[in-house]
Amino acid sequence: MIRLAFLRHGITAWNREGRIQGRTDIPLDPEGRDRLARLTLPTDWRDATLHASPLSRAVETARLLGNDRTVHTDRRLIEMDWGAWEGRRGHDLRADPASGYRDLEQWGWDFRPPGGESPADVRERLTAWLKELLPLPTQDQSPLPPGERVRVRGTHGEDLFGCAEPPHPNLLPAFRQSFASPVGNTSKACVGGEKESHLVVTHIGVIRVALALALGWDFRGPLPVPVKRDRLYAMTLAADGTLHPAGPREGQRLS
Repeated sequence: MIRLAFLRHGITAWNREGRIQGRTDIPLDPEGRDRLARLTLPTDWRDATLHASPLSRAVETARLLGNDRTVHTDRRLIEMDWGAWEGRRGHDLRADPASGYRDLEQWGWDFRPPGGESPADVRERLTAWLKELLPLPTQDQSPLPPGERVRVRGTHGEDLFGCAEPPHPNLLPAFRQSFASPVGNTSKACVGGEKESHLVVTHIGVIRVALALALGWDFRGPLPVPVKRDRLYAMTLAADGTLHPAGPREGQRLS
């Protein structure tokens, strides 16, 4: 399994004004930068690989907390597209019957703001990104289901049968052999139980989807865990690409 932690970016002027930012590239404000400069990551996350949404407020947050270490950006980590609601305030939308506004607890996976994305859209791109974090199969992992019998040709032309587990790399198709790890080169996620760690600085919409996947929430009723700033929401990514909660349910505070 792989360790993951999700963190919401620092504060912007639009956050303070209660505006919906979505994909609008609003930078951190000076007070937001100063606050982040005084915070540190928990010890067990300080060496994690850093990832961020490409929006400046997320990238700058990752750099400030990561002491200018490399930050890997990916558009699949960008905030949900709020369409016609971007730049507007929630209380104004709620007061306007023509806006189509609906509180988050009444969305379901498929509700979308006018011209925007649904949580299901965010789920699709987030799960695709998560699967790319998983290690490729190594030479001791068969491409066939465990225990399935395979037939190979012997040196004298006879048929030989054996179990698909473990396979010899020479029996794999050429394209699978090209992905087999060299002998002795094992993924970090498997060495002595050590787990690879990734810290993802992103947006509230993406974190809500990650929590929904980990906790089984369907965007109906209150979110089981409110997304607060300055907290890491830790999870594990299983080999099948599913997320599972880890650490304090309410999140781990930055200090």
